[in-house]
Amino acid sequence: MKMKKLLSLALASVMVLSLAACGGGSGASSSSGSAPAADAGSSDAAGGTLQVNIWDNNQLAGIQEIADAWSAESGVAVKINVVDWDNYWTLLEAGASGGQMPDVFWMHSNTAQMYMENDLLLNLDDYIAADDAIDLNNYYEGIVNLYQSGGHQYALPKDHDTIALLYNQAIFDKYGVETPTDNWTWEDVYNAAAKISEAGAADGVYGYALNTSNNQDGWYNLIYDYGAQVITDDHKGTTIGSDAGKAGMEMVRKILTVAAPQATVAETGTDSLFQSNLVGMITQGSWMINSFYKAESHADYKWAMLPYADVNGNGACDKGERYSAYNGLGWAISANCAMPDQAYSLISYFCNEAGQKKQAELGVTMAGYKGVSEEFSNAFEGMDVSAFVRIEEEGDLFFRPYTRNTTVWEDALQQQGAFLDAWQNPSDPAVMATACDNAQKIIEEAIANE
Repeated sequence: MKMKKLLSLALASVMVLSLAACGGGSGASSSSGSAPAADAGSSDAAGGTLQVNIWDNNQLAGIQEIADAWSAESGVAVKINVVDWDNYWTLLEAGASGGQMPDVFWMHSNTAQMYMENDLLLNLDDYIAADDAIDLNNYYEGIVNLYQSGGHQYALPKDHDTIALLYNQAIFDKYGVETPTDNWTWEDVYNAAAKISEAGAADGVYGYALNTSNNQDGWYNLIYDYGAQVITDDHKGTTIGSDAGKAGMEMVRKILTVAAPQATVAETGTDSLFQSNLVGMITQGSWMINSFYKAESHADYKWAMLPYADVNGNGACDKGERYSAYNGLGWAISANCAMPDQAYSLISYFCNEAGQKKQAELGVTMAGYKGVSEEFSNAFEGMDVSAFVRIEEEGDLFFRPYTRNTTVWEDALQQQGAFLDAWQNPSDPAVMATACDNAQKIIEEAIANE
């Protein structure tokens, strides 16, 4: 009962959030998934079929192709169920409480600790030790560490993602504004957004849109660009209320003054506004490329690396001035899986070097395996998405901030008394500075109570 109560409390907070980073909300990969029947994901081990749950319909075809290749070798069938983000966690929680979880499923940074600590995921240590195809040193360290608890590994890194600036070339051309380059600063973004919003006012066009609920693909990056951290490297503190943190959020505030109003964003969403040709620029994650690649006006859509913060004022991007958040999902197995050997064989097939290259080549996602994402850049004919890969060499990455109970402080930061006041009133710098001070206290108190 204690486990069920813990899960209910923790996951309820997850489901009400609008998350990025392969999560839910308008800027997330879950938006195109379809809700399954109530028993989707229940085990069919007796029939020799592994049940696999994911939440992104954009990834289904590629993952199914890789799974089919594994099935041809193993003789074990794989049924992949696409479940939309909210229902995904509802069904997984119900399965955890009732004992009928899918065999294999995705884990996310917001929920991993709770599932691992309650012994709901299969301990993979012995499997990895005996598997010549898996060496965890070959994967992004942040993703490997995310799915560890008590010194044990509970998921294999599925992928990683980065963030880039997306702009509509036609809008820039229409209003005679210079288009973004990889050399742009956030000040350049502000100036261009102001010009477009002014010139496009009669047409209802804005230069920029920011969904403040989507932190990973939005305002988190500016905090790091200006030298602060949402969560410190030891996961025990924050510097969001420091001068550097306030400088980053002041830049966010400035951009919001010339961007689409938050009421408009809340009603329509940044992606819909952009694809309706009503917004010149947004930032987005690599997990969302397919949505724009398949859009009607995709020929006008261009990607540039995230802008940088010229903190030292030398007119060049120096180390530590251009950051992109990155996150990664994990392939996990139910602790009660009736076919654990077959299930591990499947996720090893997904995550070994060949599987990760295939995933990138098919344009599913960037790899969790280091050094094989170049193939991803070539997966979208006619659209240059190399900005997502190049930032790893020409910028810096930080892992999506998390603690044991991430959703507690993440949710609180969006409320009144924290950043909601600044989101709704971006004209007042003092409101944003106060919000940073309050955010510092919120995060520190949340960590102290974990």
